[in-house]
Amino acid sequence: MLSKINSYALVGLEGVKIDIEVDISNGKPSFVVVGLPDTTVKESIERVSSAIKYSHCFFPQKKIILNLAPADIKKEGVMYDLPIAVGILTASGFIKENSADGFVIIGELSLDGSIRPINGVLPIIISAKENGFKNFIIPSENKVEASYVRGINVYPANNLKDVIDFFNGKKEIKKIDQKIWSAEDNLYLEDFSRVKGQKNAKRAIEIAVAGGHNIMMVGPPGSGKTMLAKCIPSILPDLTEEEALEITKIHSIAGALNKQKGIITTRPFRAPHHTASPVSLTGGGKNAKPGEISLAHNGVLFLDEMPEYSRSMLETMRQPLEDGSITVARAIQTVQYPANFMLVASMNPCPCGNYGSKDLPCTCSPSAIDKYLKKLSGPLLDRIDLKIDVDRVEFLDLRSETKEETSAEVKARIDEARKIQLNRFTGEKNYTNAKMNSKQIKKYCEIDDATEKILKNAFDKFKMSARGYTRILKVARTIADLDKSENIKLEHVVEAISYRTIEKLQL
Repeated sequence: MLSKINSYALVGLEGVKIDIEVDISNGKPSFVVVGLPDTTVKESIERVSSAIKYSHCFFPQKKIILNLAPADIKKEGVMYDLPIAVGILTASGFIKENSADGFVIIGELSLDGSIRPINGVLPIIISAKENGFKNFIIPSENKVEASYVRGINVYPANNLKDVIDFFNGKKEIKKIDQKIWSAEDNLYLEDFSRVKGQKNAKRAIEIAVAGGHNIMMVGPPGSGKTMLAKCIPSILPDLTEEEALEITKIHSIAGALNKQKGIITTRPFRAPHHTASPVSLTGGGKNAKPGEISLAHNGVLFLDEMPEYSRSMLETMRQPLEDGSITVARAIQTVQYPANFMLVASMNPCPCGNYGSKDLPCTCSPSAIDKYLKKLSGPLLDRIDLKIDVDRVEFLDLRSETKEETSAEVKARIDEARKIQLNRFTGEKNYTNAKMNSKQIKKYCEIDDATEKILKNAFDKFKMSARGYTRILKVARTIADLDKSENIKLEHVVEAISYRTIEKLQL
């Protein structure tokens, strides 16, 4: 007898329909799997046969052919265990014929028949829904993330026996209740009110977050660069539901999703260590999973002590910083993951950390400083919109009783600036100034003759590239938005130029 069960595979963030066809016929007992399965899928026979036994059914001692179609897509992972078991039981008569039609079934089986959670449930369900499916059987532990997809029926199952009884009409599996997503107010460990002094750095960070710009902080050890970076999550704009679902899909595939919460409610803040491998940063490996730059999508990627990272690792970020996505190419497949993140980097100005300090002498030789700075390539630095010098905090600032501005106050201004950008780019792909293309820059970044003259002088003095020039205009546009100014003024461009001294590192 032949049975056909619907399941799904993941290619990047997109789900692809997989037909699991089972043919059982008389002959010498055997089990053949075709359709480009990996070792994990081939091993499913052992898990499935044991699960069927513990579910009070019999594994057929006949010739079994299992086909996973389409055959040109690599089938990886354990998510096919449950649909394979249902297919075998349907073909052998333990489940009513056609009772599983219209269902998408995914899940891993334990030897005792219990159903274990899997990664990537949310992107699978969203893709299947777009293809017309409305009924799903999934592991019970994945039910929370599935509850945020509207207009579908999701049945969370604990074990194979429940699934058998459900399709035979002997037992009901209660559908999960759909949940309404809402942004979450988090209590952050760091707040700008705890940062003493550093007014220039705070201002630059506010501008960077308001426009989604990349920023680098350069200063001696102990000046507060890391603490300033850790304050950034407290001023990031609230997530939208669309952004939250996209981030959750990435984290679900990577296995980094909290199964109890089921969805991301705050913008990511990722801070990989400098000893991390290039694959962990960009994504890849056997299953081409997303890396840190994709896990930081719609959030922040913080690289502390940037020159300590390998140069090859840093160079892989050039394309994502420009395009907002990364392509992971492997022998068996090529997938694309979104990587639209805000880069926040920090570094010392030299190996000892005191070069340029107004108080402490630098002990590094010119060649040592040059070697240190050359760890960062010009093209990579060119993609950083703001560079700020963070010097050590004065004693009087540390002991001052002056009340510092809170993150909530800063965030209120950022939210207003983001609203202006959202209205400006209505109907367009980008929604922040940092992502403006050349056409949008020409339309939204007009300047007068006096301002253009100042900008030309800076362009010639710092030997800027065309990219550096456009990034000054983008930052100036953000400063104007924070001032609620419709037009970019001279003071906005002057301030933007002051943050573009990144060119000094390239001279």
